[in-house]
Amino acid sequence: MGCEIDFLIIGAQKCGTTSLYNYLIQHPQVVPARTKEVHYFDLNFDKGISWYQDQFHPVDRQNKMLAGEASPYYIFHPLVAKRVQQILPKVKIIILLRNPVERGISHYYHEVRLGVEDKGIEEAIASEPTRLAGETEKIVENPNYYSFNHQHYTYLSRGIYLDQIKNWMNFFPKQQILIIKSEDLYNHPPTILNQVCNFLEIPPYQLPDYGKYNAGEYPPIDPAMYQRLQTYFQPHNQNLENYLNTTLNW
Repeated sequence: MGCEIDFLIIGAQKCGTTSLYNYLIQHPQVVPARTKEVHYFDLNFDKGISWYQDQFHPVDRQNKMLAGEASPYYIFHPLVAKRVQQILPKVKIIILLRNPVERGISHYYHEVRLGVEDKGIEEAIASEPTRLAGETEKIVENPNYYSFNHQHYTYLSRGIYLDQIKNWMNFFPKQQILIIKSEDLYNHPPTILNQVCNFLEIPPYQLPDYGKYNAGEYPPIDPAMYQRLQTYFQPHNQNLENYLNTTLNW
């Protein structure tokens, strides 16, 4: 059964996916999903393709309307890229990447607000290897296995972007993937929205307002800890810069 979804914003989490999605669905040619985060390819895959199609409003193809969704766990879940490729081989994929130190800190406070993280930030980050031990392997071995820890306690792992991007590049050609720096979205939203419109082959569109959506506030971080996180991510960021042939300034 065919499924006509034109674009997926796959992550990363806490990188501006909600803002970009909310900008995009204001475009007259974009039909929003019934909810922003459908989570079909990661958490609801067992519900089947008909359930997925039901998450979207009818799309008028005569008038070149597009449909898409934004589920930021997609980029990180080890099984999603292959599943998407099998069902939506022509889909366009949008990836937002933020300084991984800022992303990890924002992610931590997001989990605190959800009520699922009770450790202090240093302890939570230090606990990540123990909490994650064996979880990715279990997901890969058993597609029905749900790992709470893999979804919630991955403050460092989700910021190692290169592994995730390479996985998606294994299943999709480069011309179907658009990678955007979150900082560019935050600083120049009209420019980035037009870049996305160009990628989706729809006319540029100017919004009356570019508000920030789902932006969490958090207290100042200990500078020594911030520096340790920068040191941790530095080689990963360098590898990513080399792979993408760009300068990220993180």
